Amino acid sequence: MSKKEEKQKKGKAAKGAPDAAPQEAAKKAAKPKGPQEPPRLKVRYAKEIVPGLMKHFNYANVMAVPKLEKIVINMGLGEAIANAKILDVAVDELGRIAGQRPVITRAKKSIANFKLRQNMPIGAAVTLRGERMFEFLDRLTSVVLPRVRDFRGVSTKSFDGRGNYTLGLRDQLIFPEISYEKVDKIRGMNVTIVTSARTDDEARELLRQFGMPFRQ
Repeated sequence: MSKKEEKQKKGKAAKGAPDAAPQEAAKKAAKPKGPQEPPRLKVRYAKEIVPGLMKHFNYANVMAVPKLEKIVINMGLGEAIANAKILDVAVDELGRIAGQRPVITRAKKSIANFKLRQNMPIGAAVTLRGERMFEFLDRLTSVVLPRVRDFRGVSTKSFDGRGNYTLGLRDQLIFPEISYEKVDKIRGMNVTIVTSARTDDEARELLRQFGMPFRQ
């Protein structure tokens, strides 16, 4: 075989061969990622909070120790009755805050005085469970609440008598995920922390152990 024929043969083989770079990138993408570290509040609950609560309330069984069940963030939008586009902005902001897509809340009944019809969209809400719940509570207690102007702690009187706590926030700008330049209107929201505690005292101590800055 002449040198010319050898060059032509090598050229055809190179054209037919797949590019190595995309193959390597695909292999890397296909490799399973390593296990992510659990939220630090979840670890803290298991290692520190559970033993502390058992000692504080003299629980005989670890199953009796109260725990977090879910966190519900609700944003009421009465002005959406006149302008439905407001809902799109609120849903986007709430999604950024919670890290999870919210659902639209609708009116359960009609109220003529407020021009409200049944099933009309009037707000947005998101329910967090599992790791997202722990991550949100961590951000709320360590980053968000300290950003409130003249913050002196949250009230200890916002429990419902069944171990659940509701916190009212006046605006969304205290969350670092929200850009001040992109906000068209200040919107408040309620954050409800649902626990398995049987009494408010147990729930209060549970949240205090999680770092909730209660007013002294």
